[in-house]
Amino acid sequence: MAHLIRDKKKLLNRVRRLRGQLNAIERELEEERDCTETLQTIAACRGAINGLMAQVLEGHIRFHVVDPDKKPTSEQARATQELIDVIKAYLK
Repeated sequence: MAHLIRDKKKLLNRVRRLRGQLNAIERELEEERDCTETLQTIAACRGAINGLMAQVLEGHIRFHVVDPDKKPTSEQARATQELIDVIKAYLK
């Protein structure tokens, strides 16, 4: 949980941007806007959610899976970075 506290301001800013995007989707639906415009907003919202998920997962891996207090070996550090890179690629 330390990583959530440390990154609290950044995470909350991401959530606030997401809320704005969700509000935009709601407005577009209420105003019966063009579906292409709404689809683009939904895609942007999905990308933002995936970015938030990637950030929280990275912190979780770095602080709970690989114990930073035990100074991971270079092999563990490399494997950790590979896992994070795969997760980020998957969430794009």
